[in-house]
Amino acid sequence: MRIILTGAIGSTMKNISDLDDIDRRLIEFVRRDNLTPARVLADHLGLSISAVLRRLRRLREEKIIIADIAVIDPALTGAALTMHVTVRLKAYGRQEADAFARRIAGHPQVVSGWEVIGEDHFMLKVQVATMQEYDAFIRDALDSDDSVEAYKTAVSVRSILVGPGAPSVLANAHS
Repeated sequence: MRIILTGAIGSTMKNISDLDDIDRRLIEFVRRDNLTPARVLADHLGLSISAVLRRLRRLREEKIIIADIAVIDPALTGAALTMHVTVRLKAYGRQEADAFARRIAGHPQVVSGWEVIGEDHFMLKVQVATMQEYDAFIRDALDSDDSVEAYKTAVSVRSILVGPGAPSVLANAHS
């Protein structure tokens, strides 16, 4: 399981400076491995187990820790191809962006997505088993969407970093 810390422009994200040093150290531990037992965290932080659990509960309640998720190897689940798709809308405003985000979130192939600043409006991470499945996805999700002006696809060759604490191919690379 991994913990995602996220925020966006205009969000009501708590300022990291509002956290004390123990909170910051705790976040770094659980960012790397949130399955670490509270007793181990307590030993590392010099706290009691109950104090660690109270802090974790508060960090979740305050939405500093927003999710406990598993980082899955897509190749082992039948979604070996990862595409990064940028999408530009014909008309861009809050209503159009929100409507597109709602529609695209309904496609199970889209495993992550971001509204971005720049030439394009969205960046999607799409995972599929075959190029035929990707072709069906773009026809259904993008080509048939009248609000989409254009999209570009980059196909991942390999993952070099999945997230904090997750194995990195670079750690095993030979120089």
